[in-house]
Amino acid sequence: MRRLVYDVAISIDGFIARADGTVDDFVAEGDHVTDYLQRLTGYDCVIMGRGTYEFGYRYGMQPGDRPYQNMRHVVISRSLQLPHDCGIEIVREDPVSAVRKIKSEDGGTIYLAGGAGVAGLLQEAGLIDRLILKVNPIVLGTGLPLFAGGMPGSLRLVASHLHETGVVLLTYDF
Repeated sequence: MRRLVYDVAISIDGFIARADGTVDDFVAEGDHVTDYLQRLTGYDCVIMGRGTYEFGYRYGMQPGDRPYQNMRHVVISRSLQLPHDCGIEIVREDPVSAVRKIKSEDGGTIYLAGGAGVAGLLQEAGLIDRLILKVNPIVLGTGLPLFAGGMPGSLRLVASHLHETGVVLLTYDF
């Protein structure tokens, strides 16, 4: 069975973005970014919600673009419309069953890129195996939570690393 890893940047107070979806307060450069880019090479599939996919539009991505060239792309959305030949799979119904199927297929580790709604749904279904938090040295006060619908129960810390940027990498298993 393939592993699903929710690998996400977060503020000290538990938000993955401001309420309007912006992430300008997060540390954008440094050794933690190099570490993240290296980790991306270990994933062969990315799963994300519509909001996370469309977030790339703010940075010049166009509908149908694949932000992670080395990965299979799966977007969970009832409304997203993309060119049919773009190579992105859209899951419109029953994302839990779709992710269970993907996890049962041959392949490597799956990257859950977000957002909070998708992560909350998959966490409630027990489908997330690992949580990698890039804890940024910021406090947002309000914003988009790590998981919509509440936090999971107890996790087991398996690794931690303090980067020169002040970002702390915490790795937990469910």
